[in-house]
Amino acid sequence: MLAALKKNPAAKWLGLALVVIALAVLPFAVEAGAGRSWVRIIDFALLYIMLALGLNIVVGFAGLLDLGYIAFYAVGAYMWALLASPHLSANFPAFAAMFPGGLHFPIWILIPMGALVAAIFGVLLGAPTLRLRGDYLAIVTLGFGEIIRIFLNNLNAPVNITNGPQGINKIDPFSIFGIPFNKPLSVFGFTVPSVALYYYLFLALTIVIIVITLRLEDSRIGRAWVAIREDEIAAKAMGINTRNVKLLAFAMGATFGGVAGGLFAGFQGFVSPESFTLMESIMVLAMVVLGGMGHIPGVVLGAVLLATLPEAIRYTVVPAQKMLFDRQIVDPESLRMLLFGLALILVMLYRPAGIWPSPVRKREFATAEKAGKLEPEQYPDRTEASEGARL
Repeated sequence: MLAALKKNPAAKWLGLALVVIALAVLPFAVEAGAGRSWVRIIDFALLYIMLALGLNIVVGFAGLLDLGYIAFYAVGAYMWALLASPHLSANFPAFAAMFPGGLHFPIWILIPMGALVAAIFGVLLGAPTLRLRGDYLAIVTLGFGEIIRIFLNNLNAPVNITNGPQGINKIDPFSIFGIPFNKPLSVFGFTVPSVALYYYLFLALTIVIIVITLRLEDSRIGRAWVAIREDEIAAKAMGINTRNVKLLAFAMGATFGGVAGGLFAGFQGFVSPESFTLMESIMVLAMVVLGGMGHIPGVVLGAVLLATLPEAIRYTVVPAQKMLFDRQIVDPESLRMLLFGLALILVMLYRPAGIWPSPVRKREFATAEKAGKLEPEQYPDRTEASEGARL
């Protein structure tokens, strides 16, 4: 089907137009059919797509297992919260003298600032871990994510920077060209609800991030990331500066996380350390692995599924139990996580490359399955490796 679309430009443009129309009317159709709360869930799904695409650069392209990715999400969120709320002016006399009503930077400054600071933190994480791979890298990145969360939880004394576990509230809502996103917008007598305005903003930024990721994937940098993922020693022997390329992977992935974190802060109007736990990092990693590591459409699909299906289960579990047993037997949250874990296990058993893997990964897994049925002497590379180990 995709090949036919490539050969027929008219069909390609028609398909693109249909997708644009579907995305444009999606929030109104969802609100009419399932309620406004589901439009809000779609908004969060778009944030998770941004996070998954950022982590896909580190894990999917460069092959660097990162379990602390949510730390960059937290950095972007707190950067936005500090620069778009009265918190600093209320706790620091110097800021109160310069900004009596608090800091209220516009979105055009906040998004680049969040991305820049998150990228710096990405480099700070990447620099000490350049020699680490696999499990060791995972442990270090996990520790980094927890350190950031603990810092945010305790930076309320002796100087109150983050307000500790109470978090930062009164964060400014989005405002573009004087249009506030926290209120419905009337356009030619047609009312656009607030959640739909957020949807269009998040959708626009998600498309920008997808385009950037696609361009990176086909660039020299993207190919260098893939070369490092496949064989770092061979990549280094071919002249790739593995140090700089790996640092760039951490920085680019962190940048997308910082953008998503800032949008989260402005959307919620409140941030606290409990929003950035290890479970969130694992959830984003599961989106990448479940959808198809290194494959952008697969990662987007995995993010949408894992962001919406658990909520669908939550909304259906209680009514189903009451209909079958006349009472609630199992807590919806527990059952939701149980079914979520079961789904992941089934996918890993029957679709180890992901629901929508890239053609390269698909071939790799097919070759590995065939190779698993061969005799050991038919693996010359393994024989050479074992001889080298003996020497």
